[in-house]
Amino acid sequence: MKTVMKTNKPQGLGPAMQWLESTSAQTLAAMLATTIADQLRTALEQRPRASLAVSGGRTPKSMLQQLSQQKLDWHRVDITLADERWVPEDDSASNTALIRAWLLQNDASEATFYPIYTGEKTAHEGQKQCQQTLSPMHFPLDVLVLGMGNDGHTASLFPLCPALAEALSSQDICIATCAPVEPTDRMTLTANTLQLAKNTHLHIEGSGKLQVLAQAMDLKDPLQMPVYTFFQKPLSIHWCP
Repeated sequence: MKTVMKTNKPQGLGPAMQWLESTSAQTLAAMLATTIADQLRTALEQRPRASLAVSGGRTPKSMLQQLSQQKLDWHRVDITLADERWVPEDDSASNTALIRAWLLQNDASEATFYPIYTGEKTAHEGQKQCQQTLSPMHFPLDVLVLGMGNDGHTASLFPLCPALAEALSSQDICIATCAPVEPTDRMTLTANTLQLAKNTHLHIEGSGKLQVLAQAMDLKDPLQMPVYTFFQKPLSIHWCP
């Protein structure tokens, strides 16, 4: 695989931030899938089970598919979502459906999946049950894969949403929140849960996301651009044009 490194690296990346750039989305996905698998193998050398949290959306589909074909002890891996739209699995907006279709296939079909949609009418009503559902997983997470929206949100931590301050400070595993677009009702892992992950990856594509990244670094305000809260921790940023 031919990879071009650092040609578009933004100015001002923190010392704990690693920049990984590829020539194409497919190459980027393959590199990230290999890295995640290696990190899960390392975790499994240290304890009986490993934990992984991934994000939904269009960007990670190829990466998730390639990750599903990686050879490791998937029966010892627990998987959950960084966040979820509060909709049933048969809804086209469901991140759970996306993960089942793209990741929980091939070798990864042996992994244990912990969905965070619990079926209650609202995410707020389901928060306690979601917390209980996730509690058997190993925390801190061994590997976390985040995405980023054009407004600087990540997971379901949205700028200026009513629950954002609590989501950034809560010590709970997860919290109900809301989005500025439909479906608005969401469940997300809290910033604390996400920040404690041992290996964190931000997977983004396109020049627009590069501009959002630069804006977040300039603003330095997690309330305006929540992704910034992860820039002070070790973070691998994976980007392609």
